[in-house]
Amino acid sequence: MMENTRQITLAQRLAAAAERLANISDTPRLDAEILLAHALGITRSALLSRLRDHADAPSFDAIVERRANAEPIAYILGEWEFFSLPFAIRPPLLVPRPETEHLVETVLAHIGTNHTCVLDLGTGTGCIAVSIAVNAPKASVIATDIRPEAIETAQNNARRHGVHNRVTLRQGDLFAAIDKNDGPFDIICSNPPYVEDSAWDTLSPVIRFHEDRGAVCGGPTGLDVTARIIRDAHRHLRPGGLLALEMDDLQRGAIAALLEAAGYHEIDFTRDLAGLNRVASARA
Repeated sequence: MMENTRQITLAQRLAAAAERLANISDTPRLDAEILLAHALGITRSALLSRLRDHADAPSFDAIVERRANAEPIAYILGEWEFFSLPFAIRPPLLVPRPETEHLVETVLAHIGTNHTCVLDLGTGTGCIAVSIAVNAPKASVIATDIRPEAIETAQNNARRHGVHNRVTLRQGDLFAAIDKNDGPFDIICSNPPYVEDSAWDTLSPVIRFHEDRGAVCGGPTGLDVTARIIRDAHRHLRPGGLLALEMDDLQRGAIAALLEAAGYHEIDFTRDLAGLNRVASARA
């Protein structure tokens, strides 16, 4: 990116990197700070206190180029924070989003202090399952995913946070992954793929070029997987058990209709910080 890098300050490195990332990121300066702190092996706050310093960061140019090619920062760092916990991540697993924290909050509010059996469908990195287990010591969680690399990553994250004895991983497609002796469950939750297939080409290249399309797109209406979960969850839930699903704001009416038709009651919707409907919940 720049010659004689030993002679330039960290502030100059950041400015050059932010300029390089301006076309791929809405937050190029922040991205540059995160990446430079990572390259130096220090915290971002420590970096900001040393902007006048000169320091070698041999890997910095290379990881800036990776980011300029639309690679998610989480993949570059190898981990990402979710629900105030660090989670290991690998491509093409879906990067945990802050909106999904509302799903965890919905589940935790239902658990309270009770012994609870939870099923997390499509666990990915395990961020939902592990966050639930960490914050609800009396909960046991079974988490499923169709991808073997997801199962391995989620297991590592459960071990990292000391909840591997209460988070059980099962590989397979949704309910097909669970054993006949699993359940019935007090809670079934999922962040299913819910983007319409036709919207794929309009998504950020950060998503399109790197993340798993199968974890993002849910068919022509975006509701293929959601509808399957709603249809099949009833027979795996205890009477009065909770089903909680992440969703798109515009799907509220369609999801409410699916839940009503399947015999659920106490249908509710939780809004995210932007005021958009983000979590659908109902009782069996």
